[in-house]
Amino acid sequence: MTADPIAEAVAETVARLMPGARAQLAELVAFRSVADPAQFPRSECEAAAAWCADALRAEGFEDVAVLDTPDGTQSVYGLLPGPVGAPTVLLYAHYDVQPPLDEDAWVTPPFELTEREDGRWYGRGAADCKGGFLMHLLALRALRANGGVPVTVKMILEGSEEQGTGGLERYAEEHPELLTADAIVIGDSGNFREGLPTVTATLRGMTLVRVAVDTLESNLHSGQFGGAAPDALAALVRVLDSLRAEDGSTTVDGLVADQTWEGLAYPEEDFRSDAKVLDGVGLIGSGAVADRVWARPAVTVLGIDCPPVVGATPSVQASARALISLRVPPGQDAVAATELLMAHVRAHTPWGARVSVEQQGQGQAFRADLGSPAYGAMADAMRVAYPGQEMQAAGMGGSIPLCNTLATLYPETEILLIGLSEPKARIHAANESVSPEELERLSVTEALFLRNYAGR
Repeated sequence: MTADPIAEAVAETVARLMPGARAQLAELVAFRSVADPAQFPRSECEAAAAWCADALRAEGFEDVAVLDTPDGTQSVYGLLPGPVGAPTVLLYAHYDVQPPLDEDAWVTPPFELTEREDGRWYGRGAADCKGGFLMHLLALRALRANGGVPVTVKMILEGSEEQGTGGLERYAEEHPELLTADAIVIGDSGNFREGLPTVTATLRGMTLVRVAVDTLESNLHSGQFGGAAPDALAALVRVLDSLRAEDGSTTVDGLVADQTWEGLAYPEEDFRSDAKVLDGVGLIGSGAVADRVWARPAVTVLGIDCPPVVGATPSVQASARALISLRVPPGQDAVAATELLMAHVRAHTPWGARVSVEQQGQGQAFRADLGSPAYGAMADAMRVAYPGQEMQAAGMGGSIPLCNTLATLYPETEILLIGLSEPKARIHAANESVSPEELERLSVTEALFLRNYAGR
């Protein structure tokens, strides 16, 4: 790998520790830690938080605490003191996960870490982001086995990142001294391509709104009243359709949607393969793919409450509901974008139907400073951990609201984003997985980064 004997020893140590890491990841994946009590009991998240706290104590962390955050969830904190005068690095991951969606679509059980023939480990949270916690632990173990951890480490594990309810952000704002650090490594993004070392330069912000449309006191017989009675579901469909132009581009009244991305290109054929777009189906939007997924707003209808096909009756619907997500690119304010989205929904609701729009979650976009010393230390680490490769910078269309909160609280702190969510990981979808090779290489990367950063 390198002529550096310590770097070689770190890589050998991580390789030796991988079986134990897999066993621990299997334990953590087994918790159904979806931070939504309507889908899974709160006890699953509480048990996962307790497991993470015990794991930190086993690694020698001090002041380990399970923090009750303002949104009713729990985050886990610990401190690992380093040498006197050493810099402090905050390591972040989250233990909450997305729901499994259609469990029948999983080839193997979603909450049972399973290695398949392709060598990947499958399970909800394997990459996003329980695997990120194991990445941090592996890096620290490798350093401790080879001379010690050269920095002071703070670890924070969020319990509601996937729900976007902002509990840890508000807790950090109320306790700003807790997460102070010279550098922060957010282990919740991923390489642009498996085997291509990548830091995430930008994140889109996000907002969630719930829309309710009501038109009648109760459902009506579609034969007796259909044709004149205002159908709430049809009204909602009109509203949702108004959020996209003919080519599928997002169109929210007043929201700028023509930004361009300057950086790593995302070839259309690669995107089609990553997204598994069906043959003959076109992509939506205009501009380069990188523009669409990293630099422009994107609206998605996450769910609709209406009668299912099975058991449907011939009725005009009195009420309908939808949950809408809007991804907000860097350079735009998520609060202003939320106001525009809510105004758009109200303005485009037809027939005088009664509409209510309620905000469910929100987070600001983020842009990293790639010229900072920490990124130099990361580039050197990636060059060693991925021989023959140079660090790349890409955008990520998803949101990590905590990043902007941390950047606001600690404007002098360097924030880096790495992780295990490369395209094959299929995070948020059925059959999420992690590449054990990526887990190994990124653990080596993080260990070497901490070593480099200590000697900056």
